[in-house]
Amino acid sequence: MPLQRVSYQFRVRLPVGRRAAYEWATDYRSDDFEIMGFRGGRNVEHLADGLVLLTDSFEDDPFDAKAGSRTTKVKLVHLFPERWAWTATHVSGPARFSQFLYQLTPNGAHASTLEFRGNQVEQVGAPLTASRLRARAQELRREDSELWRRLSRELGKSHRK
Repeated sequence: MPLQRVSYQFRVRLPVGRRAAYEWATDYRSDDFEIMGFRGGRNVEHLADGLVLLTDSFEDDPFDAKAGSRTTKVKLVHLFPERWAWTATHVSGPARFSQFLYQLTPNGAHASTLEFRGNQVEQVGAPLTASRLRARAQELRREDSELWRRLSRELGKSHRK
């Protein structure tokens, strides 16, 4: 089955400074899905300095339109703290070969902005038309930006405590 790359991007304001946002966003833990509001499990393996392997398992994948879809996704994360950035590359699962780029920029002393660039790779029956590709990019942008807006609210709550 042919593959299709769907590229999209967005920005989300985070209610803490860049250093706190970076530490929070890249502190991968087994209970991350609770913060995201998903039911699933995450195994975190630190392979080397700045290199993390995440194995995410869902009983009902929130990103799959088919109800009850059991999914496992393995992602390789490269951390670039000197650039306030990180990448996540799917090495197995339904989005295999997809890559997501994250960059934090300061937004005053007590806020920052997440700049996200996604390159989702999907299997398709036939290549999408330009208009269908744009629609799919908008759908992915909406899903992922909503997730990061939720995470931003949780980040704000955790730093007010």
